[in-house]
Amino acid sequence: MQFTINRNLFLDNLNNVMRAISSRATIPILSGIKLDLSEQELVLTGSDTDISIEIKIPVNDDLTVESTGSIVLPARFFSEIIKKLPGKDFSFEVKESFQTKITSENTEFMINGLDANNYPRLPEIPTDAAFELSGKTFREVINETVFAVANQESRPTLNGVNFSFSSNAIKAVATDSHRLSQRTISVENGPEVKSNLVIPGNSLVEFSRIIGEKDPEITVNPGDNQVLFNIGNIAFYSRLLEGSYPDTDRLIPTSSTTQVEFDLSTLSRSLDRASLLTHESRNNVVKMNLDTDKQSVILRGQSAEIGNVEEEIPFKSLTGDSLEIAFNPDYLRDALRASITDSIVMKFTQPLRPFTVTPAKEDVDFTQLITPVRTF
Repeated sequence: MQFTINRNLFLDNLNNVMRAISSRATIPILSGIKLDLSEQELVLTGSDTDISIEIKIPVNDDLTVESTGSIVLPARFFSEIIKKLPGKDFSFEVKESFQTKITSENTEFMINGLDANNYPRLPEIPTDAAFELSGKTFREVINETVFAVANQESRPTLNGVNFSFSSNAIKAVATDSHRLSQRTISVENGPEVKSNLVIPGNSLVEFSRIIGEKDPEITVNPGDNQVLFNIGNIAFYSRLLEGSYPDTDRLIPTSSTTQVEFDLSTLSRSLDRASLLTHESRNNVVKMNLDTDKQSVILRGQSAEIGNVEEEIPFKSLTGDSLEIAFNPDYLRDALRASITDSIVMKFTQPLRPFTVTPAKEDVDFTQLITPVRTF
């Protein structure tokens, strides 16, 4: 196996494959990256069993083939070598006993590889149920929900985002049982047959990074226990979480007794100031007092060791019953970071019932739910 390739081209693709490599690989060979070279293309593969990424680089002026073959190389070490090579191009040659020579200008590395025949095969996923999505839309939905997934082994289904794909909409829900984020976006040309997939949060974070800031077209191939995303020359496989996702629709209140509208940046800055003290206390809690008679909203935070803070927050409107509620400020800060409008509406029912955070625009279907904290 022998080829010469443009270093920057190779490195761009290598960096994406490295997203699937875990430093705690359960199967030793999965700490390596597989290179498979044919007369038509060079295929890079990385996997940690939860995520698998395969990237195909076609043979062209930037990639010339001397002889075909395959090899598995230690991923972290190999990646660092390529990053530090001096030249524009480098040459790659596999010799006896899987020893691999990497040459660029006056630098030569010789590293030990492994037999690629021992590398696990990627799952075969049928394409008959495939459908296409806008990369920008899908990344938006991921970023607006994935922060609310759980990190617990007791209820593994909650470690993912529950996606419902239909012919005209994507609905995504994530919850860790303390907060919930639900986003629905209209799409065109969705799947004819409705598809429900619970995709691990970690997989979605890595895939969102691959999508990047552009708007590539994504092909979604749902399987029984895996989903395959195709984007350009990249095939991204993720395992699906087993078990039924809880019915979260019933958790979202359909009415409210108190409603307040804030400028998002104003509320964010107030929460940041309150959190300076609450993060130092054993209980990270702020209290919000909404007085509809006096038309005032007061945010309070305290730490027994440090002191306390009290701030009156400007608002755009306040209606309904007066109410005081306590909650984890970090949950609301995360909700505000995910918000996509300049103003948000908070709706309350009772001091110990979950409250919602929604955009101050009726045509945006985005609901976040936060459970309050009992302070007595």
